[in-house]
Amino acid sequence: MDVLLWVIAVALIAIGVAGVVIPALPGIALVYGGILLGAWIGHFEKVGTGTLVTLGVLAIIGFVIDYAATTLAAQKAGASRLGLIGAAIGTVAGIFTGLVGIVFMPLVGAAIGEYLARRDALHAGRVGLATWLGLLAGIVAKLAIVFAMVGVFVLKLAFG
Repeated sequence: MDVLLWVIAVALIAIGVAGVVIPALPGIALVYGGILLGAWIGHFEKVGTGTLVTLGVLAIIGFVIDYAATTLAAQKAGASRLGLIGAAIGTVAGIFTGLVGIVFMPLVGAAIGEYLARRDALHAGRVGLATWLGLLAGIVAKLAIVFAMVGVFVLKLAFG
C-alpha cells in the first residue's frame, strides 16, 4: 500500500511542477499536497510539522506571486479592466493552443482587451508586453519556490 501512496505523492509533485507553467493546474497546491501525502506516509517522522508549516508558507507566497506578478505588471503599464480580463481570457485560451499559446496568449489577450478599452494600439501593445513579462516573472519565481519546496522535502526524507 505504501508503494501506491508514494507513486501518488510523486505524481502529485510532478504534475504540480508542470502546473506551475500550465495555468489550468494548481501547481503549487499539487506539489504541497504531494509533500503532505509523503510526510503522512512516513508518519511525519522525517518531515514534521515545522517543515510542513515552512513549506506551507512558501506555498502561500507562491500563490501571492502568481496573482501579483501579472496583475501588478499590467497595472503598472496602465492596463484597464478590459486589459486584465483579456489577459485572463488569453491565459485560459492558451491552454488549448499548446506551449506557444500558453506562453503568448496572455500577451495577445491583454493587448486585445486594452485595445478594445482605449483604441490605442501602442498602449495596447505596451500593456500586452508588460502583462506577458509579469507572467514570465511569476512563473520563474514560482518555479524557484516549487524547486525549493521539493528540495527541502527530499533532503528531509534523506537525512531526517
